[in-house]
Amino acid sequence: MGSGGQAVRVIAAVAGLAVATGPAAAAEGACRADVVQLRGDWGEARFTVEVADDGAARAQGLMHRESLARSAGMLFVYERPHRAGFWMKDTLIPLDILFADETGTIRRVAAMAEPLSERLIPGGDGIQFVLEINGGLAQAMGIAPGTQMRHPAIGAQAAWPC
Repeated sequence: MGSGGQAVRVIAAVAGLAVATGPAAAAEGACRADVVQLRGDWGEARFTVEVADDGAARAQGLMHRESLARSAGMLFVYERPHRAGFWMKDTLIPLDILFADETGTIRRVAAMAEPLSERLIPGGDGIQFVLEINGGLAQAMGIAPGTQMRHPAIGAQAAWPC
């Protein structure tokens, strides 16, 4: 999407992420439960994800992990939009936390969440999906409010449907 395709490829190479732009991205566009796709005016990116879609998995999250692959993340799926808030207690690595509404549109990015902190990180009202990725990637790639997320869990209301 948009201009700056060359910059996206450079950023992606530095970040070590699978990034596709143009027709190649559309060809790879099949939705999979273990992949989240993001798109914005900066381009597109794909993250291999673990899905946390029940209370136990959401409570565990990425706690106690010493590392996270650069192209990986965790997608938290809630039954309905709500007021979301996260904390980093027992999380050992810095994360960017992307809060999305029921359409999969990113509404807030909490960048570089501090490991082991018990401070509440508010996501806002109307949040149904939360994607955690390595800290610093959102800024490096240009991921910001308005970025669209694609995943089978988003369903018929998706801004970027499967």
